Amino acid sequence: MSGAPGAGLLPRMLSRRLPFYYGWVILACTCCAGFSRQGGAVTTLSIFVEPMTRQFGWTRTALSGAVSLGGVLAALSAPLHGRVLDRRGARFMLCAAVLTTGSAAMLLSLTNSLLMFYLLFCVARMNFAAPFDLGIYGAINNWFITRRPLVTAVATLTQMAGLVVLPIIAELGILHGGWRAGWLAVGAAVLTVGFVPNWLFMVRRPEDLGLRPDTGHIRATPAAAAVPPLVEPSFTRGQAMRTPAFWLLCSFTLFAFPVQAGASLHQAPYLIERGIHSTTAATIVSTFSFLSGVSSLAFGTIARAIPMRYLLSLAGALECAAMLAMLRVATPADGYLAAAIFGAGVGGLMTLMPIAWADYFGRRSYGAIRGIALSVQVLGQAYGPVLSGALRDHTGSYVRSLESFAVLAALSALTALWAAPPGHGTA
Repeated sequence: MSGAPGAGLLPRMLSRRLPFYYGWVILACTCCAGFSRQGGAVTTLSIFVEPMTRQFGWTRTALSGAVSLGGVLAALSAPLHGRVLDRRGARFMLCAAVLTTGSAAMLLSLTNSLLMFYLLFCVARMNFAAPFDLGIYGAINNWFITRRPLVTAVATLTQMAGLVVLPIIAELGILHGGWRAGWLAVGAAVLTVGFVPNWLFMVRRPEDLGLRPDTGHIRATPAAAAVPPLVEPSFTRGQAMRTPAFWLLCSFTLFAFPVQAGASLHQAPYLIERGIHSTTAATIVSTFSFLSGVSSLAFGTIARAIPMRYLLSLAGALECAAMLAMLRVATPADGYLAAAIFGAGVGGLMTLMPIAWADYFGRRSYGAIRGIALSVQVLGQAYGPVLSGALRDHTGSYVRSLESFAVLAALSALTALWAAPPGHGTA
């Protein structure tokens, strides 16, 4: 749905009759898409690492390479996806992403070679890293400005709910029918939850329905007056890339996201290697996801009360502390503690980054700006899993990879302290 003519009849009717702002419907749509996004998450894949490598004899490095290759493809395509978002809106992008990821997950149940696994999971991973991210947060940033931190936190919380539920769905499928049944279950859940709401109800911008961000009708109303407008920066992509803030945020991303992706993928097999039962490991992974959701709400609540750079630094510091805690895991209790700290850091990271890019540079060219930045993010997410898998295969344990991730997380915490917001750009 692009432009006023693209706002369908059903959304127009609902926007006139609903007793609340239509932006909350948009939030619900992004939450459904965010849940479905996790079909291509490394946390979901982590449940399949042990049974698939055991059956096919693949190394952890070989399997991790699919995550990294998918990330590289996403990095190459993200700028293009960003431009598509600015032109076509979130409805087109999210519907296509849900269909593609759900279909790829179900087809993964037919995997009979490493090449087939690469082809299918790379597609799912590319969708996870670019179209879903841009579509979800592009929609939110268009519909909310003043309430953006809270709404972003809610959307991130729902994604974390997907990370709690989908690994459990995968594990139940594996227990009852093997890893092939696990992939079928994941794909069915992705398609069931994500497609219909976005197809029917997603609208690109509030202006397409005669509304304004955050409140309701463009004309003045008591409800609108109760929410004072926030002065928003307005940068083009070229203007943004000429600011120090842009490159400092990119540097933070390059340090923090390898830790998020690499540790997420390998946490289940690492726990199993430490003597923890696979079912318990799956619940520890879900605990990580649950705490990520709790953290996302906490960070979203305080995102405008504390300077963004300090919150980003805190998220990096929590990642560092989690890697150090993982090195000490010897019992399930140790695993739950490390997962809780890791979840707190990742929840902050995933919530704060979309807010930071939108608050620093505005919604005028969000897709184009975020598309470039997302290339850096997914490259970071690409090399993290391969680094972890390669170090594990070379040394026989995950100790060196966890130590490397601790260093990267510490560097991210330091870098964030320098990332002060830029000016307001030009209108």
